[in-house]
Amino acid sequence: MRELFDEVAGKNPLDPQEAVRRQARIPRRKRFYSDVGVAGGEGGFSITLDGKPIKTPSGRIVTAPVREIADAIAAEWQAQQETIDPLTMPLTRFANSVVEAVVERVQLVRDDVAKYFHSDLLFYRAGHPQALVEREAQHWDPVLFWAADQLGAHFILAEGITYVRQPDTAVEAARSALPDDPWSVAAVHVVTTLTGSALLALALARGARDADQVWSAAHVDEDWNRDQWGVDEEVAARRAAREVDFRAAVWILRVMQPSG
Repeated sequence: MRELFDEVAGKNPLDPQEAVRRQARIPRRKRFYSDVGVAGGEGGFSITLDGKPIKTPSGRIVTAPVREIADAIAAEWQAQQETIDPLTMPLTRFANSVVEAVVERVQLVRDDVAKYFHSDLLFYRAGHPQALVEREAQHWDPVLFWAADQLGAHFILAEGITYVRQPDTAVEAARSALPDDPWSVAAVHVVTTLTGSALLALALARGARDADQVWSAAHVDEDWNRDQWGVDEEVAARRAAREVDFRAAVWILRVMQPSG
């Protein structure tokens, strides 16, 4: 069972884009179980296949902190047909990543997210055409204003791709607002990786922006190019695959932080 997810996880289990790149090499295995269940315990809720708990590639039991998450993971296993396709199981892959790479390293994962506050997508703006400049401002400025007003994080903007050093006070203010439970910070990490913006991920986690607003903001430039030159089918397919993992992370945040 565990080897099904070895190829998907790759070297960085927190990077969902790596899973997409490895799709063509994922071995398909026949479904080997009949019953899927959820068992409660001291550490949370485990997912069982014919009474045995599922485990990560390294052999750790996958335990969800709340029943709702465990039920959703169990539903992914139940939905598998004759063969098991790990890429149709984003919550299972997410759970593996949390147990393998986050539970014992929460502060390191928070630090990894915080690196994006030094060179976030939202800081670097187009100089032209004016319509693109305005579109970026429409999607990105509200997040920057929120960070300044609510977090006290005042960031500096730049035109083009020339690196601008951000104030340490702004970076630290944003970092201190990151969640500190393993599942939420893992979800923020996934959103950050997929969007290129820790500020968008943080705004999502804190309820300042919703999922659709964040996904649109992350693709302003891509959507602009699409509007000018038409749809690139390969780009669209990669985006659709990434969105599966994005929506899974959004759902985890909703369950873990329902009040935003």
